[in-house]
Amino acid sequence: MTKKTSAAVQQASPLHHHIHNIDLILHKRDGGTLTDAEIQHFVSAVVDQTITDAQIGSFLMAVFQRGLNRHELSALTQAMRFSGEVFDSAPLNNFTVDKHSTGGVGDKSSLLVAPIAAAAGLSVPMISGRSLGHTGGTLDKLETIPGYNTQLTLQQFGEVIRRCGVSIIGQTQTLVPADRILYGMRDHTGTVESPNLICASIMSKKLASGLNALVLDVKTGSGAFMKEYEKSRHLAKLMVMTGEASGTCTAAVLTTMDQPLGRFSGNWIEVWECMEIMKNISHPMYADLIELSVTLAGWMLALGGKAADAEAGKKQALILLQSGAAYKKWLEMVALQGGDVTVFENPVDFHKPKATKILKAWKSGYLAGMDCAEVGWAVQRLGAGREKPGDPVAAHAGIEMHAKLGAKLEAGQPLVTLFSEDPELIDEPEEMLRDTLLIADQRGEHHPLVREVITAKHVE
Repeated sequence: MTKKTSAAVQQASPLHHHIHNIDLILHKRDGGTLTDAEIQHFVSAVVDQTITDAQIGSFLMAVFQRGLNRHELSALTQAMRFSGEVFDSAPLNNFTVDKHSTGGVGDKSSLLVAPIAAAAGLSVPMISGRSLGHTGGTLDKLETIPGYNTQLTLQQFGEVIRRCGVSIIGQTQTLVPADRILYGMRDHTGTVESPNLICASIMSKKLASGLNALVLDVKTGSGAFMKEYEKSRHLAKLMVMTGEASGTCTAAVLTTMDQPLGRFSGNWIEVWECMEIMKNISHPMYADLIELSVTLAGWMLALGGKAADAEAGKKQALILLQSGAAYKKWLEMVALQGGDVTVFENPVDFHKPKATKILKAWKSGYLAGMDCAEVGWAVQRLGAGREKPGDPVAAHAGIEMHAKLGAKLEAGQPLVTLFSEDPELIDEPEEMLRDTLLIADQRGEHHPLVREVITAKHVE
């Protein structure tokens, strides 16, 4: 279920011999507008390794400083998208839709929205990532399920979707190889924060899945990569514009990431949380995660023609979640990808940390604030994340939050429970949490979970 190239790539390729790496770098450095052929030449040179690391770094910095116009950004995204194999969704004979989050703490919504959308009759080809910085990764969570295979071939990926409507895997070696190289270089050249490069990275990978529609969860706040609202909004507009230009219906939901989503942050414990929600087991700490998930799924259903609008889609998504229909799709997907579904019968029994410690409220008052990124770093230091790519992660490390922002606290009541597979890793994260969690006499001002929705009409 793959194809290698596109008409745009084929059209640009005969012009390559007229272009030199240094010339296109100087062109962008001096504020010029890159041609499609120059952009295609650069991406091809990255994949073919006919450009030096120094030249790649210089190009990235030129883009960082000078930016890209709408057409340049679309051309860069498309060139990256078709830099290797892409998933051909046509044989599915169904509407394909996916969801992407820009990264948060305790954000396991993919594990809920993907089976909800499949239960509604849509096809969901979801290619996910691993933990990055202070944020968790969907693949790391899935791989705590015994036997679950995240490294399917694109053909196997298509077969799972054909049989149950949904598959969640990792990026293959042949899918968007240009992004894999540029992603690593951005980390070493001070260009990670470029909204144009972020947009091209995210959208090239998502569009390579052959999507008819895409819903983006763009985080803003202390736990987001882009903490300032206007910067998050700008990125959301860029991604919607780029998706629409490629022929993919795209909507971006701007959501607040000022505290961990739901109850747990970690790997297995986040799977456990989703299992309880899909089994319709209630818990007061699940409310924000459920609200976010059905909002995102509602947009997926609306764009996919399964609901009249996003509000109707949201109501339908909640029914699919509470009825067990989404859970049925989840079990089918996990089984088809080699996972042992018996661990979901009693997920608490599968949670086996070697060390547990409870951080209690040191005084009475209200949970008034926190640096959510610092909470994320505490989760990673417990063993749930990685210091560098390729490091293993601990399945059973993480935290359980016992209160949400604005909650009234009594001195001595549990505030956070810490879990680790190494007892020596508990103390530092505990201090980090103690330092960042603010208990005050007033509740404080807090933003709503959903701030704004950006659609095609906002970027025309």
